[in-house]
Order: sequence, then C-alpha cells, then structure tokens
Amino acid sequence: MKTYPDPAVFGHDPWWLILVKAVAVFAFLLLTTLVAILVERKLLGRMQMRYGPNRVGPFGLLQSLADGVKLALKEGLTPAGVDKPIYLLAPIIAVIPAIMAFAVIPLGPVVSVFGHDTPLQLTDLPVAVLYVLAVTSIGVYGIVLAGWSSGSTYPLLGGLRSSAQVISYEIAMALCFAAVFIYSGTMSTSGIVDVQAETWYVFLLLPSFVVYVTSMVGETNRAPFDLPEAEGELVGGFHTEYSSLKFAMFMLAEYVNMVTVSALASTLFLGGWRAPWPISIIDGANTGWWPLLWFVIKVWTFLFVFMWLRATLPRLRYDQFMALGWKLLIPVSLVWILIVAVLRNAHLDGILPNLIAAAVLLAVVSALVTLRARRIRRNVAPDPPPVAGSFPVPPMPTKEAARA
Repeated sequence: MKTYPDPAVFGHDPWWLILVKAVAVFAFLLLTTLVAILVERKLLGRMQMRYGPNRVGPFGLLQSLADGVKLALKEGLTPAGVDKPIYLLAPIIAVIPAIMAFAVIPLGPVVSVFGHDTPLQLTDLPVAVLYVLAVTSIGVYGIVLAGWSSGSTYPLLGGLRSSAQVISYEIAMALCFAAVFIYSGTMSTSGIVDVQAETWYVFLLLPSFVVYVTSMVGETNRAPFDLPEAEGELVGGFHTEYSSLKFAMFMLAEYVNMVTVSALASTLFLGGWRAPWPISIIDGANTGWWPLLWFVIKVWTFLFVFMWLRATLPRLRYDQFMALGWKLLIPVSLVWILIVAVLRNAHLDGILPNLIAAAVLLAVVSALVTLRARRIRRNVAPDPPPVAGSFPVPPMPTKEAARA
C-alpha cells in the first residue's frame, strides 16, 4: 500500500515563514530567468560556431543584467490605436499566472528552517496538477488580449495563433497527466513524487513523457513551435507593439513558463527532488537540502533541451504544427491512457501476468498469420504480361489511322 505525505504538514507554517518561502520562489524564478537568457545566448553561439555575449562583465556574465537595465530605460511607447486599459493589463495577465503555477511544485522534502520543520514547497492541493494546468491556461489570455488590444493586424494574428496553439497542445498535455493520475492514484504533486521512490514514471509511462515534452514546447511558444511570434510571417507577433518594461514582462513570462513546465516534468516523470541512481543509494542523498540540488539539475536539463531545439530545428508551418497536435499527439495519448488503465486494473486485480501472457500470445499469432500470408503471396505465380490488343493495353494504331 502506497503512503502519501500527510496533508497536515501543509498550512501550519507561521506567516513569516510562508512569506520567506514565497519570496524565495519568486527570487528563484527571477534568477533562473536571468541565468537562462545568458546561458541560451552562449549555447546558441557555440552551437552555431560563433561567440556569444563576451563584452559586458567578465566572460559576458553581466549581459542579462545590462539587457534588463536597457529595457527598463527605454521609452515606453503606446500606439494611438490601442485599447489602452487592456493593452497595459495584458503583460501583467501573462506573467502573474506563470509565477503562481510554481506554488505547488515540491522542491524538496521537509527541512528545518530557523527551528521550524517545513516542506520545501509553498503549498499542496489534492488537485495540485490540475491547479497548474488551470493557472497556466489563464496566461494565454494575456497573449490573446495583447494581440487584440494592439489595434494591428499582425499582433491579432499572433494572438489567434496562440489561442489555437494552447487549446491544441493543452489537451495532449492533460491526457499525459491522466496517465500519471491513473498509475499514481493521486493528483497531489508531493504524492506523485512520493510514489516514484522506487521507479520513475519516465520508465513506466514513456509514451506520456514523450508527448508531454513535445506539448510543453508548444505550450510555451518556443522554437520550433514559436508560431505566435514568427518574425518571418508576423513581424513579431502578439508583442509587436510593445516596448520597454511591457515587452520585458512578456519575455519574463516565457522563461518562467519554461521553468514551470520543466519543474512539472521533473515532478511527474523524473522523481521530482529525488536523487537519480546510483546517487540515491547513498545515505542522506534524499534528505536535508541535497534534494534541492537534484531538482535544480533536472530543471536545467529540460531548459537545455529547450535551447538545443531552438538552435537545431527550423520553425514548422502552421498546418504541420496543428496536424502534429490533433492527428498524432492526442490520438496517441488516448490510446495510451486506455492501455495504462487496463494494465493498472489488471495489476490491482492480480491478473496482470495472465493479461501479459494473452497479449504475447496474440502478438505471436498475429506474427505467424502475417508471415503465412506473405509466404502465400510470394508463391503465387505473377500475372502474365499484357498482350497487345487485349485489355488494359489498347491496340496499336495502324498506318492508315495515323495518316488520317
């Protein structure tokens, strides 16, 4: 019988500790964004055989800080034809849900902070993963409203693309969550980490992991799925008419969303804050503050994949992108959920070995039937070549007909 963390652990911290953890989560996201922008520019430079940032500060380490100061000091232009209240509100709507989603991500086990035992997690819910899905869905309203309120054609097209993109890929992402819920028996993020103490779900639910990784790239509007801001087609997409700090907030929302979906992937499929094997066999590897290090390493692994994809793959056409979501990812996820549900029920009822034996027998019989059909097809004499004047070869024209 699986045991989950006692829900009573959450909700009993003093107010100052809750405030400290909230500020720590915000600082972690902000610092990760600054570092990710610098690392991405350096990685893209190396992958494309050129130098990345190397001027501002030692080895270019202050480039992200300089870019932030530059954006803050730029003049904030507001075009004449915009719907001003919504135009100003859209960047805020985009960035706040991205930060709120991180509230239920477990960064580590219960630790001692100034004499108080508290989990390295702001809070948890019985439906924590659904909370993440709901909050990240609100973020797309910021993009849609930014495109609509700009009063321009290209931003409007970018906003419409983003809404269609989120609807398409969020369905596939939610179906991946369903497979995890079926196998773990809980929607709590700390509970899902707890049941992966022996085996990570990346091995048990590999198809769900592959679909989720693909969906999270589409969900965050990152290359090769950055259709809402395709500069070759839409100039800059939904944020074409934005500048200064308003544009910086959209950039912050994109990178924070990258961190959030990477943290969720680590939580659902890579054991969360648990140490990888063989480090996990060391005493104390999953206690204290060490799990925070393993969690950060896993998140940065996914961030590296984001950057690698951007340097490697060209942007998809919009019809290819939508076909990938609706014709491949969603059907595969639906079939996989059916398989997971059957196997899980068979395991709980104690008939899993019989089910596996029946599946193997069915596969062997299908293979034998296929081989027999191929052998029969190979032994059948081929059809005789067609004769001139018989169907389907028409008769050759005569010289008299050619002269006529």
